[in-house]
Amino acid sequence: MNDLGDLLKPDAVHSGTVAGSKKKLFSLLGEVAAASYGIDAAVVSERLSEREKLGSTGFGGGIAIPHGKIAGLTGVQGLFVRLDKPLDFASVDDLPVDLVFALLSPPDAGGEHLKALARVSRRLRDRVFVAKLRGAGSADALYALLVGSEARDAA
Repeated sequence: MNDLGDLLKPDAVHSGTVAGSKKKLFSLLGEVAAASYGIDAAVVSERLSEREKLGSTGFGGGIAIPHGKIAGLTGVQGLFVRLDKPLDFASVDDLPVDLVFALLSPPDAGGEHLKALARVSRRLRDRVFVAKLRGAGSADALYALLVGSEARDAA
């Protein structure tokens, strides 16, 4: 499955986002999660920060997949932001990050969480797809790319 439509809502995708630090980015992701999924913004920011302390979630090529487990969720939820200005993320390749796909999962979603991480990672390793994400003109265009044509046509 190439599309990520089961992980994202249209209002959980943002373009031209400004964040001067990881802390500000995680706070912003918390605000997006609160608005999109009704999740406590402070809890989201805290969980993403806690996970990041274990090691950078920047996996290279200007991409990061921060993730955390949040009590009360019924399934894996995604957030996507394209940063206006790349952010130092201590990525494996030392390149700054401009594409961020955050995943939030229930505490007991071990297998589901890992499968979602693998799907997102696999999709974001496709250089052609990533170039399209970077060239998309709006959050709506980003969402359309991320969910794929089948999900978009069914909506």
